[in-house]
Amino acid sequence: MYRPQITVVDCTIRDGGLMNKSQFTLDCVQAVYKAACEAGIHIVELGYRNSRKMFDPAEYGAWRFCDDEMIKKVVGDKKYEDTKIAVMMDAHKSTTDDLLPRDKSLVDVIRCATYVKDIDKCIKIVNDANAKGYETTINIMSISAAPERELNEVLQQIKEETKIKACYIVDSYGNLYSEDIDYFVSKYQKFMPGIEVGIHMHNNQQLAFANTIEGVIRGANYLDGTLYGLGRGAGNCCLELLLGFLKNPKFNIRPILDVIANKILPLKKEISWGYSVPYMITGIMNRHPEEAIKHMALPENDPAKYNFRAFFEKMLDQGQ
Repeated sequence: MYRPQITVVDCTIRDGGLMNKSQFTLDCVQAVYKAACEAGIHIVELGYRNSRKMFDPAEYGAWRFCDDEMIKKVVGDKKYEDTKIAVMMDAHKSTTDDLLPRDKSLVDVIRCATYVKDIDKCIKIVNDANAKGYETTINIMSISAAPERELNEVLQQIKEETKIKACYIVDSYGNLYSEDIDYFVSKYQKFMPGIEVGIHMHNNQQLAFANTIEGVIRGANYLDGTLYGLGRGAGNCCLELLLGFLKNPKFNIRPILDVIANKILPLKKEISWGYSVPYMITGIMNRHPEEAIKHMALPENDPAKYNFRAFFEKMLDQGQ
């Protein structure tokens, strides 16, 4: 599947930060950045650039805000020129005031995440970022729950009012199947010619990798992944699997294998992510994983933790 237009994005620190309130050590973030660069990854996303006015800085780690001084500590004396640095701005949790001009920052790419209802806020942020000199992309979250007419209008608005590089299909709930990927890629290509299609999958039904492959086959060129799938809830498409599938000779998987062994797997002692039955249940029901995350956080000695049938019935009741 070698295709020179494909851009691979590592989202480990950003998406994984949703499971530990972005409280990664500087050493861990430095190691992930270095490995991604040495592996030939095109873009590494170091966290969120969300507003300190909307979060308690005492509760969240530095990577929820990703200020430029912290990014300088990650990069150190050597910024790898072949790998761009990205941060994500939530449309409903960020403002244009949170972003310096590009020539005063080490950040190259602003990725704005938005729900359909917040598209006006999102467009304001990406247009401001473009004006300040950044590349931009848009991630449309919870797309499996987006009303058809509203999504069509949003895609048309993005095409007419922005100069983004790519627009992402985001399977926030881990609900989509391959035929859904076919449908959404085709829709994006129809409404937004000239804008690349991106794929960001969650693994509630163990389909994140398969659905990412399907996106590649259908012409999506921006691909998100995380090391060992580290990400919210059931996690994401494993970056190492994606590199194994892509036949781009520039990639070197060895640094990725090293950082998984040395930095990511040890996090299993502190963070629980990956496929589980509660995440599967919210996935098949097309529900936000927040209830499954709460359930998975129950103590091991709580008999409710492994009463999957009761959790299933609870989700059914809440959906009625």
